[in-house]
Amino acid sequence: MLTLYDYLDSGNGYKVRLLLAQLGRPCERIELDIDRGETRTPDFLAINPNGRIPALVLDDGRPLAESNAILCYLAEGTPFLPADPYERALVMQWLFFEQYSHEPYIAVARYLLRHLPADHPRRARLPELRERGHQALAVMEGHLAGNAFFVGGRYSIADIALYAYTHVAADGGYDLSGYPALGAWLQRIAAQPGHRGLFDLAEG
Repeated sequence: MLTLYDYLDSGNGYKVRLLLAQLGRPCERIELDIDRGETRTPDFLAINPNGRIPALVLDDGRPLAESNAILCYLAEGTPFLPADPYERALVMQWLFFEQYSHEPYIAVARYLLRHLPADHPRRARLPELRERGHQALAVMEGHLAGNAFFVGGRYSIADIALYAYTHVAADGGYDLSGYPALGAWLQRIAAQPGHRGLFDLAEG
């Protein structure tokens, strides 16, 4: 059975949990508290030397890290990853966008507000993070104004990757009311068969 090293509050972990649920694939889930340094132990660093979750250990014992790489692996040969080379490249385009232009701002702002005290010096970054996060949301809004999903007119891992932190962006102080197309997309994703919420997958 697959083994997923995870942290329940993590959007990056949620991406993998959501896809596994929608694929109907069982896994053993091991919770690691990132705030307590549980991803920095020798045992976990042997699985992912970068010390981050999620990490997936395959049935044969091979490890795989980085949430979007895990999505690509699990989605191979399924409707969640297009077979057409161009559409597949577009999925990759949005996965890179999520990790470089979206997650570093929207996810980090959320983390700062949920996990650090109000007087923590890192919170001084919040205005900058929100400005850059809104830039990413504007890109998404522009695309979704003419598209139901991110690639090929159908639900894919590009949507899963971007949904994970967007749907909880309010936790980071983002007001999504000015993004109507994005709001409609969030509703479409939540209506997908097998959809599960961020905190619904505690037992895998």
